[in-house]
Amino acid sequence: MSHTKLYAAIYVVLFAFATIQAVVEYAGFLEQSYWLAFWAIIVLSVIKAVIVAAYYQHLRWEPRAVSYLVVGGVVAAVALTAAASFSIT
Repeated sequence: MSHTKLYAAIYVVLFAFATIQAVVEYAGFLEQSYWLAFWAIIVLSVIKAVIVAAYYQHLRWEPRAVSYLVVGGVVAAVALTAAASFSIT
């Protein structure tokens, strides 16, 4: 039963972060300070991804080796994406 309360609280936090992202995007912050809004949305997205991976994908309770494997995969995906973006001309 305690996991239900934890998951409900995490859902509320994720919902609040998504709402903040929508407000930043649609409230006109992009016209005033594009890069500030951009980085605010990126930071909130990273926080949300870490929360989802830790709790909903149960990485928090897995051995650290599994978490390091996931982080290694994410780093490889980002590196390949960056390399692909530089090869497009």
